[in-house]
Amino acid sequence: MVSTYLNYLSVTNNLSKTLSAVASKGAVANETAYYKENIGKVTTVDEFMDNYRLYSYAMKAYGLEDMTYAKAFMKKVLESDLSDSSSFANTLSDSRYTQFAAAFKFVGEDATAQTDVQQTSLLDDYESSFDEETEATATETDYYDSTIDEVTSVDELLGSSRLRNYVLKAFGLSTDYTSTSFLRNVLTSDVDDPDSFVNQLDDDVYVNLAKAFNFDTDGTAGDPVQSDDQKSQVESMYAISVSTFASSSVGDAYTTYFEDTIGNITSVADLMADDKLVAYLRTAYGVSDSDPDNYISAALKSSSLATAIGLSDLHDAFNFDSDGELADGTTAQTSDQTSETTAAFSENYVTSIDSWIDGSVDNYKSRIADVTSIDDFLTSNADDDDDDNDDDAELWQMALRAFGIDSSEVTKTQFRKILESDLDDPSNYVNQLNDDRFTALRASFNFDSDGNTEVPHLAMSQSVIDDFVADYKENKIRYLTGTEATDASDAADTEMTYFNTQMATLKTASDVLADDRLVNLILVAKGIDPDDVTDDELEKMFASDPDDPDSYVNSLSDNRFAEIVASFNFDTDGNLSSDPEGTVQQRGDVLETVNNYIRQTLESDQGDSNTGVRLALYFERKAPTISSAYDILGDDALFEFFTTTFGLSSYVSNMDVDKQADMITNFIDIDDLGDPDKVQDLIKRFTAMYDMSNGTTTSSAATILSGSATSISADTLLAVAQLKSS
Repeated sequence: MVSTYLNYLSVTNNLSKTLSAVASKGAVANETAYYKENIGKVTTVDEFMDNYRLYSYAMKAYGLEDMTYAKAFMKKVLESDLSDSSSFANTLSDSRYTQFAAAFKFVGEDATAQTDVQQTSLLDDYESSFDEETEATATETDYYDSTIDEVTSVDELLGSSRLRNYVLKAFGLSTDYTSTSFLRNVLTSDVDDPDSFVNQLDDDVYVNLAKAFNFDTDGTAGDPVQSDDQKSQVESMYAISVSTFASSSVGDAYTTYFEDTIGNITSVADLMADDKLVAYLRTAYGVSDSDPDNYISAALKSSSLATAIGLSDLHDAFNFDSDGELADGTTAQTSDQTSETTAAFSENYVTSIDSWIDGSVDNYKSRIADVTSIDDFLTSNADDDDDDNDDDAELWQMALRAFGIDSSEVTKTQFRKILESDLDDPSNYVNQLNDDRFTALRASFNFDSDGNTEVPHLAMSQSVIDDFVADYKENKIRYLTGTEATDASDAADTEMTYFNTQMATLKTASDVLADDRLVNLILVAKGIDPDDVTDDELEKMFASDPDDPDSYVNSLSDNRFAEIVASFNFDTDGNLSSDPEGTVQQRGDVLETVNNYIRQTLESDQGDSNTGVRLALYFERKAPTISSAYDILGDDALFEFFTTTFGLSSYVSNMDVDKQADMITNFIDIDDLGDPDKVQDLIKRFTAMYDMSNGTTTSSAATILSGSATSISADTLLAVAQLKSS
């Protein structure tokens, strides 16, 4: 009789060929073809379990064939949320149930307006935009400050687009529609001549613009072209005009402008005509944006009205009569009153700096979680259910700012059309804009053409990402204990976070393969040593079609590589495909299920003629996943392999569980199970012992094994078995 080990070798010496032979058998081939063709049509657990051919195929694939009858139990397994440690599947000690649940996505992928990565990226860009704005303002002001003193004529000023635009923005004038000839007439006007060009315009903005420079009527510059006070005022006006948020530099600019201007105010009407001064007083004295301007003007004129509306401090800070004018010899404010006003402004402005951006970001995170449509996203803070966020930035305006788009560039209708666009359609609205900012904006949200949220379209579906990172961590910490386990776990967490982040942004197979950290995690998750695979081999694999049985990746003896390629949502050109590859079971999981089924069939077929071969094949497959002695104790087949290998009575199962675990570790170094050579040594020993205990070996083998067996190599045991079988 041929020994168990020789039978085992006949199967494993060319395992790929053996598995192919099993797969080509009529019944196996038919069931596999049926599974592949129909699993994609299933949408619910009930549909799956009601189709006995699909359900039983999958159950056998994951070694649960004996539980096929327990449909109520298995339904709870399939409906488990594996991200919840308390879910049904996670409470079961047998890991086959979590593996089975992980192979199917009946819990489903979540439709969401933004993934965590998309949201984090947008909000990071949003917050960075404020620093960028501050830096840009400082850069332009530094340039103006260092260059304006060199200007010798009005034509030189207007001939520099950078200086001209700086001045126009400072005074709130259009940089596109204000003509150079018009500006020349303004700047060369004699402001003391009531008949001059600027005074005939009857517009204080242009009068103040002319006053800000010292140009003669012939266009030559005075000496200097601007005094320090004039320059300071223009620079502060620029900072205020271009700012879109409260910052310390803008606050300083407001104060500079207030101090430079308040001495020239001669009436309440003058003050109220200056929007910057009004805004300054609102902040300094806590006047809400919802309160009309006449609250301020009334408080400045009347002490009793000021007291009635809670603005007595504002009234006391100025010296206007009840008619809004100043008495002869009186200024709008004394120096002490100005100091009190600027101090009040500074205190309140700092508070707004600290709270507004953070509050808007927090509000965005809170609201985006409940967004299920573009309508939800475009709903203003004032119209939502939260009464405390009305002053926060609007969601859609925050999104525009994050991508460098001014809200004045896009209406809500246009914004909606952008978010409904299909990026893969060149003729769609967003692509017709030919603006990378809008394309990037569209890519940061997950809305369909009807304006509803959809499942994010990723290089690898989120549920598959979750499976890979979980397997990666398990493989990285296996066999480790204590500090080593903790350190390895922390390092794995770092790589898992990186993988999650990157996989949400990559669009091609080349992007994936160019990142060694991603490739390393993918291979380790599948139990493959990255050093055993070259870059060229990986490129050929990802250029293969995993659905083509004749492709390169399917010609490899290790089917794990085909499972890896099939786990991605790439087309055969390596680009992100238009549709995810799979429904309740992703393409990679389908391939893994098929491979498992064929392997299970092989082991089952071998068991029909020799149970020892089946146990040896099973142990070889499971050994790399064993993390502790308890994994062996919890698996009847593994425990039988162990007791047979070391000639132990089945009665040891009656011992205390912890003592059984200690016994196993006395015989087997669990770490060795990750070494293929040492696994083979155990299989050699097992087969020899199996043959002996089942009467298929000579008494000489029994004599050797019953003695100091642990000191005799497995090769010697094999040789004895082979001699008898020859």
